[in-house]
Amino acid sequence: MTTSPDPEEPKKRRGRRGEGSIHWDSTKKCYVGAISLGLDARGKRRRPKVYGATKTEVRNELRKLRNEVEAGVKSSARYTVADAVEEWLSTPKKGRSADTVDQYHQQFRVHIKGSVGRLKLRDLEPEDVEEWLDDRADALATSVVRRLLWILRSAIKQAQKRGKVIRNVADLVEAPDGRPGRASKSLTLEEARALVSAARGYALYAYIVVMLTTGIRNEEARALQWDLVDLEGDPNAEPPIPPSISVWRSDRVGGDTKTRKSKRTLALGGLAVEALRIRRQEQDRQRAQAGERWHNTGLVFCTALGKSYTRFTTHKMFRPIIKRAGLANWTLRELRHSFVSLMSADGVPVEEIARIAGHATTVTTETYYRRELRPVLTEGAQRMDVILASEAVEEDS
Repeated sequence: MTTSPDPEEPKKRRGRRGEGSIHWDSTKKCYVGAISLGLDARGKRRRPKVYGATKTEVRNELRKLRNEVEAGVKSSARYTVADAVEEWLSTPKKGRSADTVDQYHQQFRVHIKGSVGRLKLRDLEPEDVEEWLDDRADALATSVVRRLLWILRSAIKQAQKRGKVIRNVADLVEAPDGRPGRASKSLTLEEARALVSAARGYALYAYIVVMLTTGIRNEEARALQWDLVDLEGDPNAEPPIPPSISVWRSDRVGGDTKTRKSKRTLALGGLAVEALRIRRQEQDRQRAQAGERWHNTGLVFCTALGKSYTRFTTHKMFRPIIKRAGLANWTLRELRHSFVSLMSADGVPVEEIARIAGHATTVTTETYYRRELRPVLTEGAQRMDVILASEAVEEDS
């Protein structure tokens, strides 16, 4: 068996001024190119090398290096896409909540770092980005695919500003459609009762009861403070004033509610009042145990040290509860959908539901909750008290 000879080993030839030199390396079995790029910040000569199977490939790489230097690019040849995204993540994100920034970090770790993140930024081409997004689109919702592309564009844009790459190839790519997102759903009456029963004894019990019986948003529940909770009301007033919560803040950026009409005071039924009293007693015990480590945030729903919950924390705490209730694939956000559905099924007009839910207009209610609405609040929590308690009364009789 004969073997093909190595390419002829030409003498090392110096190219035209500024082009660098190319020679065959018989040890590495490839062509090697080198180019002088002046001095670095320490006064040391910069003469990087590139390798390739053909002279043309090496010559193109040398030309790319020279063009980058002329354009003021400062990144090393080893600077990767992941490096660029990590630098972008390390800069402050104005107008973004901590939860949103946490999502960016998670999406980087799961979807970018081990795939397109391995590529050198200077070598990244639009085709690489398209291939990466097409692969992710098979398993992710369209909204997530678009967010991944936005993260990549933002990171490369910052790298451009810092002189680490010439162009933003991600700007040349459009996000493909991903998998259709799962439609939100709502609990049936039996499922809602099972959930409330299963949640008893868990730290998230009052959180679940308040969300389900008032329809407040997740971010509104996490920001609820005790000074906006009235567990007594004024039964002697005319008309009587029921126990209530005032939803004036959320854990959105800036602490404001989603819309102007999201600021509202909602009556509490007996089920929610009982759950909140249990929560207050539990928190008093936690405060005493924590001592000086306690964070005096005034939050109703918080950790054992008084710190605020994140969206990820509450979702993690919710999983064992839905499992215990015999339910699957439910999110806390869908408790709000369930509130709308159960109110509508009980005959409450859409105008009243919109007011209690804090929607700016009934258009929002009808558009995003149309699956939960019937054609056709008494206050919401009090009505939910009757709905959820009716079966329990029947069982006791």
